[in-house]
Amino acid sequence: IGGDQTLELTGRHLKRLPGPVCALGSLQKLYISGTGLRELPEEIEGLRELRILALDFNKLEEVPEALCRLPRLTRLYLGSNRLFGLPAEFAQLQTLRCLWIENNYLYHFPRVLLQMPALQSLQMGDNRLRALPGSLPRMTGLRGLWLYGNRFEEFPQPLLRMSQLHILDLDRNKIIDFPDLVHLKGLRLFSYDHNPVKAPPCVADTVTLVGDGAQELMEAREERLQSLQEQDEVLLPLPPPSPL
Repeated sequence: IGGDQTLELTGRHLKRLPGPVCALGSLQKLYISGTGLRELPEEIEGLRELRILALDFNKLEEVPEALCRLPRLTRLYLGSNRLFGLPAEFAQLQTLRCLWIENNYLYHFPRVLLQMPALQSLQMGDNRLRALPGSLPRMTGLRGLWLYGNRFEEFPQPLLRMSQLHILDLDRNKIIDFPDLVHLKGLRLFSYDHNPVKAPPCVADTVTLVGDGAQELMEAREERLQSLQEQDEVLLPLPPPSPL
Protein backbone atom coordinates (compact mmCIF):
# COMPACT_ATOMS: atom_id res chain seq x y z
CA ILE A 1 0.00 0.00 0.00
CA GLY A 2 1.26 3.47 -0.87
CA GLY A 3 1.78 6.14 1.75
CA ASP A 4 -1.46 7.82 0.67
CA GLN A 5 -3.45 4.64 1.37
CA THR A 6 -3.45 3.51 -2.28
CA LEU A 7 -3.43 -0.06 -3.57
CA GLU A 8 -2.52 -0.59 -7.23
CA LEU A 9 -3.48 -3.95 -8.75
CA THR A 10 -4.11 -2.79 -12.33
CA GLY A 11 -3.16 -5.31 -15.00
CA ARG A 12 -2.77 -8.26 -12.62
CA HIS A 13 -4.70 -11.38 -13.66
CA LEU A 14 -7.20 -11.91 -10.85
CA LYS A 15 -10.02 -14.45 -10.84
CA ARG A 16 -11.26 -12.84 -7.66
CA LEU A 17 -10.28 -9.96 -5.43
CA PRO A 18 -7.88 -11.28 -2.75
CA GLY A 19 -9.66 -11.52 0.61
CA PRO A 20 -7.04 -9.53 2.57
CA VAL A 21 -7.71 -6.47 0.37
CA CYS A 22 -11.20 -6.11 1.83
CA ALA A 23 -9.73 -6.03 5.33
CA LEU A 24 -7.77 -2.84 4.60
CA GLY A 25 -10.20 -0.60 6.45
CA SER A 26 -8.13 2.57 5.98
CA LEU A 27 -7.67 2.13 2.19
CA GLN A 28 -8.68 5.26 0.23
CA LYS A 29 -7.80 4.43 -3.40
CA LEU A 30 -8.11 1.02 -5.04
CA TYR A 31 -7.13 0.46 -8.68
CA ILE A 32 -8.10 -2.95 -10.09
CA SER A 33 -8.51 -2.08 -13.78
CA GLY A 34 -7.88 -4.69 -16.48
CA THR A 35 -7.61 -7.66 -14.15
CA GLY A 36 -10.32 -9.86 -15.72
CA LEU A 37 -12.60 -9.69 -12.67
CA ARG A 38 -16.13 -10.99 -13.21
CA GLU A 39 -17.46 -10.30 -9.72
CA LEU A 40 -16.62 -8.66 -6.42
CA PRO A 41 -16.88 -10.20 -2.94
CA GLU A 42 -19.51 -9.05 -0.44
CA GLU A 43 -16.65 -8.12 1.87
CA ILE A 44 -15.77 -5.12 -0.30
CA GLU A 45 -18.22 -3.09 1.77
CA GLY A 46 -15.61 -3.24 4.55
CA LEU A 47 -13.57 -0.56 2.75
CA ARG A 48 -15.31 2.22 4.67
CA GLU A 49 -12.71 4.90 3.86
CA LEU A 50 -12.51 4.21 0.11
CA ARG A 51 -12.73 7.37 -2.03
CA ILE A 52 -11.63 6.13 -5.46
CA LEU A 53 -12.41 2.74 -7.00
CA ALA A 54 -11.24 1.88 -10.53
CA LEU A 55 -12.87 -1.23 -12.00
CA ASP A 56 -12.68 -0.41 -15.71
CA PHE A 57 -11.61 -2.93 -18.38
CA ASN A 58 -12.94 -5.95 -16.53
CA LYS A 59 -15.77 -8.43 -17.18
CA LEU A 60 -18.36 -7.29 -14.64
CA GLU A 61 -21.94 -8.01 -15.71
CA GLU A 62 -23.52 -6.29 -12.73
CA VAL A 63 -22.66 -3.90 -9.93
CA PRO A 64 -22.89 -5.80 -6.63
CA GLU A 65 -25.03 -4.38 -3.84
CA ALA A 66 -22.06 -4.46 -1.48
CA LEU A 67 -20.27 -1.87 -3.61
CA CYS A 68 -23.24 0.45 -3.11
CA ARG A 69 -22.54 0.50 0.63
CA LEU A 70 -19.22 2.35 0.45
CA PRO A 71 -20.05 5.49 2.46
CA ARG A 72 -17.24 7.79 1.27
CA LEU A 73 -16.83 6.85 -2.40
CA THR A 74 -16.43 9.94 -4.61
CA ARG A 75 -15.05 8.47 -7.89
CA LEU A 76 -16.10 5.21 -9.52
CA TYR A 77 -14.71 3.96 -12.82
CA LEU A 78 -16.78 1.18 -14.44
CA GLY A 79 -15.93 1.74 -18.11
CA SER A 80 -15.38 -1.16 -20.53
CA ASN A 81 -17.27 -3.85 -18.65
CA ARG A 82 -20.43 -5.78 -19.58
CA LEU A 83 -23.02 -3.76 -17.69
CA PHE A 84 -26.62 -3.41 -18.89
CA GLY A 85 -27.72 -1.22 -15.99
CA LEU A 86 -27.25 -0.23 -12.37
CA PRO A 87 -29.02 -1.65 -9.29
CA ALA A 88 -31.55 0.37 -7.28
CA GLU A 89 -29.10 0.28 -4.35
CA PHE A 90 -26.71 2.44 -6.38
CA ALA A 91 -28.59 5.50 -5.08
CA GLN A 92 -27.01 4.86 -1.66
CA LEU A 93 -23.72 6.26 -3.04
CA GLN A 94 -24.70 9.81 -2.11
CA THR A 95 -21.07 10.97 -1.83
CA LEU A 96 -20.34 10.00 -5.47
CA ARG A 97 -19.21 12.95 -7.59
CA CYS A 98 -17.72 11.25 -10.65
CA LEU A 99 -19.05 8.16 -12.48
CA TRP A 100 -17.45 6.74 -15.61
CA ILE A 101 -19.53 3.98 -17.16
CA GLU A 102 -18.50 4.34 -20.81
CA ASN A 103 -18.27 1.44 -23.26
CA ASN A 104 -20.89 -0.81 -21.68
CA TYR A 105 -24.29 -2.05 -22.85
CA LEU A 106 -26.62 0.66 -21.57
CA TYR A 107 -29.71 0.78 -23.80
CA HIS A 108 -31.56 2.99 -21.29
CA PHE A 109 -30.39 5.77 -19.01
CA PRO A 110 -30.14 4.25 -15.50
CA ARG A 111 -32.99 5.99 -13.67
CA VAL A 112 -31.31 5.41 -10.31
CA LEU A 113 -28.90 8.21 -11.25
CA LEU A 114 -31.79 10.69 -11.03
CA GLN A 115 -31.66 10.13 -7.26
CA MET A 116 -28.06 11.36 -7.16
CA PRO A 117 -28.22 15.17 -7.50
CA ALA A 118 -24.66 15.60 -6.17
CA LEU A 119 -23.12 13.77 -9.16
CA GLN A 120 -20.94 16.26 -11.07
CA SER A 121 -19.26 14.27 -13.83
CA LEU A 122 -21.06 11.53 -15.80
CA GLN A 123 -19.21 9.70 -18.57
CA MET A 124 -21.59 7.54 -20.64
CA GLY A 125 -19.88 7.48 -24.03
CA ASP A 126 -19.96 4.41 -26.30
CA ASN A 127 -23.19 2.90 -25.02
CA ARG A 128 -26.51 2.36 -26.81
CA LEU A 129 -28.62 5.25 -25.57
CA ARG A 130 -31.32 6.70 -27.84
CA ALA A 131 -33.09 9.00 -25.37
CA LEU A 132 -32.72 10.71 -22.00
CA PRO A 133 -35.40 10.87 -19.28
CA GLY A 134 -37.47 14.03 -18.99
CA SER A 135 -36.50 14.32 -15.32
CA LEU A 136 -32.77 14.56 -16.11
CA PRO A 137 -32.68 18.25 -14.99
CA ARG A 138 -33.24 16.88 -11.49
CA MET A 139 -29.48 16.16 -11.53
CA THR A 140 -28.71 19.72 -10.50
CA GLY A 141 -25.06 19.06 -9.61
CA LEU A 142 -24.11 17.79 -13.07
CA ARG A 143 -21.36 19.85 -14.74
CA GLY A 144 -19.91 17.43 -17.31
CA LEU A 145 -21.91 14.95 -19.43
CA TRP A 146 -20.26 12.73 -22.04
CA LEU A 147 -22.68 11.01 -24.45
CA TYR A 148 -20.44 10.42 -27.49
CA GLY A 149 -20.81 7.22 -29.50
CA ASN A 150 -24.44 6.52 -28.62
CA ARG A 151 -27.52 6.27 -30.86
CA PHE A 152 -29.18 9.67 -30.57
CA GLU A 153 -30.91 10.72 -33.79
CA GLU A 154 -32.08 14.06 -32.43
CA PHE A 155 -30.87 16.41 -29.74
CA PRO A 156 -32.17 15.15 -26.36
CA GLN A 157 -34.74 17.74 -25.26
CA PRO A 158 -34.10 17.40 -21.48
CA LEU A 159 -30.64 18.90 -22.07
CA LEU A 160 -32.30 22.21 -22.96
CA ARG A 161 -33.17 22.56 -19.27
CA MET A 162 -29.64 21.78 -18.05
CA SER A 163 -28.29 25.33 -17.88
CA GLN A 164 -25.72 24.38 -15.25
CA LEU A 165 -23.79 22.05 -17.62
CA HIS A 166 -20.24 23.19 -18.41
CA ILE A 167 -19.21 20.34 -20.74
CA LEU A 168 -21.47 18.46 -23.16
CA ASP A 169 -20.11 15.87 -25.57
CA LEU A 170 -22.41 14.41 -28.26
CA ASP A 171 -19.71 13.28 -30.71
CA ARG A 172 -20.43 10.33 -32.98
CA ASN A 173 -24.21 10.22 -32.86
CA LYS A 174 -26.73 10.64 -35.71
CA ILE A 175 -28.03 14.12 -34.95
CA ILE A 176 -28.92 16.13 -38.07
CA ASP A 177 -29.60 19.53 -36.51
CA PHE A 178 -29.49 21.25 -33.15
CA PRO A 179 -31.94 23.59 -31.41
CA ASP A 180 -30.83 27.04 -30.29
CA LEU A 181 -28.52 26.56 -27.29
CA VAL A 182 -27.76 30.21 -26.53
CA HIS A 183 -29.74 30.08 -23.28
CA LEU A 184 -27.45 27.41 -21.77
CA LYS A 185 -25.51 30.02 -19.84
CA GLY A 186 -23.23 27.60 -18.00
CA LEU A 187 -21.99 25.85 -21.15
CA ARG A 188 -18.26 26.26 -21.85
CA LEU A 189 -17.47 23.34 -24.19
CA PHE A 190 -19.82 21.62 -26.64
CA SER A 191 -18.54 18.84 -28.88
CA TYR A 192 -20.77 17.64 -31.73
CA ASP A 193 -18.14 16.20 -34.09
CA HIS A 194 -19.01 13.28 -36.40
CA ASN A 195 -22.75 14.02 -36.55
CA PRO A 196 -24.46 14.56 -39.95
CA VAL A 197 -25.21 18.22 -39.15
CA LYS A 198 -25.76 20.86 -41.82
CA ALA A 199 -24.48 23.77 -39.72
CA PRO A 200 -22.84 24.37 -36.34
CA PRO A 201 -25.21 24.84 -33.39
CA CYS A 202 -26.11 28.32 -32.21
CA VAL A 203 -24.45 28.87 -28.83
CA ALA A 204 -23.40 31.76 -26.59
CA ASP A 205 -20.11 33.53 -27.36
CA THR A 206 -18.50 31.99 -24.26
CA VAL A 207 -18.80 28.42 -25.63
CA THR A 208 -15.93 26.58 -27.32
CA LEU A 209 -17.26 24.37 -30.13
CA VAL A 210 -15.72 21.17 -31.49
CA GLY A 211 -17.17 19.85 -34.75
CA ASP A 212 -17.74 20.43 -38.45
CA GLY A 213 -17.71 24.15 -39.17
CA ALA A 214 -16.81 25.09 -35.60
CA GLN A 215 -13.41 26.60 -36.42
CA GLU A 216 -14.84 28.97 -39.03
CA LEU A 217 -17.69 29.97 -36.74
CA MET A 218 -15.36 30.75 -33.83
CA GLU A 219 -12.97 32.72 -36.06
CA ALA A 220 -15.91 34.80 -37.34
CA ARG A 221 -17.07 35.28 -33.75
CA GLU A 222 -13.59 36.46 -32.73
CA GLU A 223 -13.52 38.99 -35.57
CA ARG A 224 -16.99 40.25 -34.64
CA LEU A 225 -16.09 40.66 -30.97
CA GLN A 226 -12.82 42.37 -31.91
CA SER A 227 -14.70 44.77 -34.18
CA LEU A 228 -17.21 45.57 -31.43
CA GLN A 229 -14.40 46.20 -28.98
CA GLU A 230 -12.70 48.60 -31.41
CA GLN A 231 -16.00 50.44 -31.95
CA ASP A 232 -16.45 50.77 -28.19
CA GLU A 233 -12.95 52.23 -27.86
CA VAL A 234 -13.71 54.82 -30.56
CA LEU A 235 -16.92 55.81 -28.80
CA LEU A 236 -15.33 56.16 -25.37
CA PRO A 237 -15.61 59.75 -24.11
CA LEU A 238 -12.32 61.63 -24.01
CA PRO A 239 -11.04 62.51 -20.54
CA PRO A 240 -11.51 66.17 -19.57
CA PRO A 241 -8.50 68.37 -20.25
CA SER A 242 -6.24 68.76 -17.26
CA PRO A 243 -6.32 72.22 -15.70
CA LEU A 244 -3.33 74.41 -16.54
